[in-house]
Amino acid sequence: MSAHPELLHHLLDRAAAATPEASAVTSGDDSLTYRELDAAARRLAVWLRAQGLRRGDRVVVCAPGSVVQPALVYAAARAGVTFSLLHEQVRGVQLEHVLDDCEPALLVTDDAAAQESGRRRAVRTHTTAALSAVAFAAGPVPEMAEPGTIAVDPVCLIYTSGTTSLPKAVVTTHQQLLFSAGAIQSVLGYRPDDVVYSPLPLSFDYGLYQLFVSGLAGAHVVLGRPAEVGPALLNNLVRARATVLAAVPSVAEALARLLRRARRHDPPPLRLLTNTGAAMPAETLGTLRSCLPGLRVQLMFGLTECKRATIMPPDGDLERPGSSGRALPGTEVFVVDDEGRRLTPGEIGEIVVRGPNVMAGYWRRPELTAQRFPRVEGLFPQLNTGDYGWVDEEGYLYFDGRRDDIYKENGFRVSATEVEAAARRVAGVTAAAVLAPHHPAPALLFVVGERSAGEVLSGMREEIEEFKIPRHCLVLDALPLTGNGKVDRKALAALTEEATHVRTH
Repeated sequence: MSAHPELLHHLLDRAAAATPEASAVTSGDDSLTYRELDAAARRLAVWLRAQGLRRGDRVVVCAPGSVVQPALVYAAARAGVTFSLLHEQVRGVQLEHVLDDCEPALLVTDDAAAQESGRRRAVRTHTTAALSAVAFAAGPVPEMAEPGTIAVDPVCLIYTSGTTSLPKAVVTTHQQLLFSAGAIQSVLGYRPDDVVYSPLPLSFDYGLYQLFVSGLAGAHVVLGRPAEVGPALLNNLVRARATVLAAVPSVAEALARLLRRARRHDPPPLRLLTNTGAAMPAETLGTLRSCLPGLRVQLMFGLTECKRATIMPPDGDLERPGSSGRALPGTEVFVVDDEGRRLTPGEIGEIVVRGPNVMAGYWRRPELTAQRFPRVEGLFPQLNTGDYGWVDEEGYLYFDGRRDDIYKENGFRVSATEVEAAARRVAGVTAAAVLAPHHPAPALLFVVGERSAGEVLSGMREEIEEFKIPRHCLVLDALPLTGNGKVDRKALAALTEEATHVRTH
């Protein structure tokens, strides 16, 4: 075996050999050391092979988070099987689509309807409890012959949903996963004594990679509940003695509110907060820094298709407001025009990522793969992100907006991201989201806060150009969130017809 992990389960092998009794993963009241996690994964790998699963087969997991899932992830890798973790709330048509799309040999679920969906497709189904009995059985750990897996074999399918279509799966190989995890760890610098608190589901790649980055560091990852933004968040961070928080904006904003109100003398010992998925409001970071003086912040930009593209240095947002950092070591990030020509620093264009972090493409979607992962002049594939931004002279990326949130207003180009940021800068507004116009519906702004719709729109005139301000605004008690803690734009779209008729002033 080489000096560096070649296959995903080698990562766990090394952690278990280096610090066998160190805490590896905790979920609820259950906690495993690296030795225990390794033993559970080895038992499950042998069990998978006994169930008839072979190299290249797929296993789908759609169940509440537990310590069984990390063990199964490493077990699948050891058995040469490709795993796919779905959010526990995936049901009905979406689940059936996944089962038809990837044709798994095994479905792990505790839901009766999901089990029936699997049986109708002749897919073997087992519950979390059944796997737990195997993983934590007494007795010696069984041995298993290596199935011949190589680094370029698929290890993971991550289903990512579009705004209008059924989910599509991003294919990740052992090589791509390990490069990405190692590059991220080289910049974030997780420590062996870190307790990494992740309230993100393992179905969300940001949550999943907390396992791998923590494993490379020998750190302890605590799996919170998906999209944890309630009052329990602060108590759980304190109880876990968390030093690192993997956050999306809704989680960070919830923590900031709780810290302002709590005035407690025993705040969590957080030393590092990371963020990706959406822009983090500067006001939120200001509150967190004032309440947690030792906290450092590292903002990031990435997509499932390349895991992570850029990371800021610690507290780099203070020096370069609006930037999401520089490309990962060993990778390249640049912007191009509509003809694919590279643009000079400061020019806005489509963000492109090149490097070993660019994933293998979409499962069984050759045309979409060719479109998003083109080969340029015979080089390795690059990722055309569909996001827009610009790069400065020193290689720092500034995000300008997503292709699907950049729209025309009276002939002018408008970024929903920019509009949302302007709305949040209005005093009394705590959250904001924009739905781009879809004929005949105009652009629509949703806000949470203490101001009326008219006051919000009026206040925005001090922040951005008049033509960028939506004509309609609706004040909500809270923005609906997906299971990953992101704004649920489909739920907002359901309010569009009603909101369009609301008089704003």
